[in-house]
Amino acid sequence: MSWKRERYESHEGAVGVLLADGTEPGPVSFDMGSGTYFHESTDWWVYTGELRRPTATSMRGRCACGWRGEREFPIDWAKVDRADLAAFDVSGPQRDWEVHLDEVEARSVPLPLDVADLLKRLHKRLDELVDDHPLTVLRAVGELETTVDSFALVAARYVSGEKDGAVPRVAAALGTTEKAAGTLLRRYRYLDF
Repeated sequence: MSWKRERYESHEGAVGVLLADGTEPGPVSFDMGSGTYFHESTDWWVYTGELRRPTATSMRGRCACGWRGEREFPIDWAKVDRADLAAFDVSGPQRDWEVHLDEVEARSVPLPLDVADLLKRLHKRLDELVDDHPLTVLRAVGELETTVDSFALVAARYVSGEKDGAVPRVAAALGTTEKAAGTLLRRYRYLDF
């Protein structure tokens, strides 16, 4: 089970676990039979202590960006129904992750209201057209891609001209990870027309 928020794909959230000593365990490996492939999982419910797996004593929110929630929530394994894992209350870690995403979003660069409104209206209009006029939507998307490419190239080159700190600054401004920001800058900086 993971949590996602639109426009923040690099911030996928999930339940993380802690052992009794306060450490976060590594992935649990599952031998699926003969062969060299071992499935790995970091799902909270695999840390039961059974079959020589580590025993998680508490859970917290975690994010793909590396963030970990400060609050810990105890796990009572007697109350975990293996047949219905979704019934176990993980709302505390999820709320902490949502607060983390709210903070990421608050630090990101706001869009001017007129641009945000224009994008919202464009999205709505394309949604109205897509079922009956898919070719029109494809034409509009092509026009948008041309516009995006030309402005993204200029903006990425301006930002990349800053020797130090461009990638961390872009990551914070866009609400993404440094890895994703670096990929975005490289993609837009070297567009060929």
